[in-house]
Amino acid sequence: MNPLKKALGGLWIILFLTCNAHSQSLSKEYRFALGLRAGETSGITFKFKTKNYSNIELIAGFWTDWFNFTALYEKNVPAFNVEGMHWYYGGGGHVSILTDVQRENGRYYNRGEDFALGIDGIVGLEYKIPPIPFAVSFDLKPLVEVYRDGGVYIGIDPGIGIKFTF
Repeated sequence: MNPLKKALGGLWIILFLTCNAHSQSLSKEYRFALGLRAGETSGITFKFKTKNYSNIELIAGFWTDWFNFTALYEKNVPAFNVEGMHWYYGGGGHVSILTDVQRENGRYYNRGEDFALGIDGIVGLEYKIPPIPFAVSFDLKPLVEVYRDGGVYIGIDPGIGIKFTF
């Protein structure tokens, strides 16, 4: 098993044990969060609160041989009556750029230049771990992407994340 998958699996176990042991409100809301998202699109995520129950999330991600930049508006709803845990949902869009470079006979060749634009939704569950400045999350980020040549891709894009909160 991949070490990243082991580490993320361990984080989920800690999350659920912490939720079950959580008996009093120790959580402190955060204004900003910076972290990693692992999934179909893996990369760096930055989230900041805009109001009490909404935020903007920016993701700079990689998917196979594509780089993409996603911007999402998210609403938050308390989950399971647990302080620091909430559902989030929303939508936004992304732009993707082909980054594939192939090597042949000692020389590097760009496979071609391409880009795509897409519409994204998101629904997920996030838990801000009370005594430490970290949050963990699981989400589904369905998307529809249209390539420059008119091709269309539809995906679900599940992901898990860990963020440093401040």
